[in-house]
Amino acid sequence: MLRGLYTAASGMYASQRKTELLSNNMGNAQTPGYKADHAYSRAFPEMLLDRIDSSGMTRNQRVGSLNTGVYVQEIIPRFIQGDLRQTDRTTDLALSDRGMGNVLFSIEQDGQVKYTRNGRFTVDSSGYLTTESGYYVLDENSNRILLNSDQFQVDGEGRIIENGAQVARLRLAVSENPETLLKEGDGMYRTENGELLPLAANQTYEVSQGFIEGSNVDLTRSMTDMLTAYRAFEANQKVLQAYDKSLDKAVNEIGRLNG
Repeated sequence: MLRGLYTAASGMYASQRKTELLSNNMGNAQTPGYKADHAYSRAFPEMLLDRIDSSGMTRNQRVGSLNTGVYVQEIIPRFIQGDLRQTDRTTDLALSDRGMGNVLFSIEQDGQVKYTRNGRFTVDSSGYLTTESGYYVLDENSNRILLNSDQFQVDGEGRIIENGAQVARLRLAVSENPETLLKEGDGMYRTENGELLPLAANQTYEVSQGFIEGSNVDLTRSMTDMLTAYRAFEANQKVLQAYDKSLDKAVNEIGRLNG
């Protein structure tokens, strides 16, 4: 019976984690460049039960298998391009890459190169192109981009032009397996070992100035998944309550009769 308690409890915990994940996705539905997280659940290994006689010896008679519950194995962001929204701000940049979502801006954060799809940039007081959080946008040589003002042009290949002359080119990186990137705050991603991602020179992409990429959160599907997770939580909760009542009866009623 105690195994049933653990199985129901694991189902409640997995449903709770899914609910938290979906709530976070829905809360970031308007965050530029946000990639929705998806939870992948897996069952614990099944136990094969054998019959045990009164002497404590295990017979060769198999009773059957017993599932011991479920857990959230991993949470992976879904790298599919979001819709582009026009803002007409010169510092807003959006990436289009055939909907794949695996071409990223390169950002210097705390001395490390990290990556993002959020192209809502600004020019700081020193003239550097930065993210809204103040992290530096890098050029193709991994240097910070210094500008004279926020009145610059960016062509489709990421070249930054001021007064008719090219001053820099964005370092646009590509990840062949973006699901392996580690997600951090502020819409940032990093590689597991800190190695640089290669330039997206051989990729088909386009940089759009005056646009921003929206999140790829599907609110309708997220609401449906949220309701499903709630129902799964409630179902496991009822199972847990049934086991609790059975244990209470066994201890307080059957135990009293035997006494």
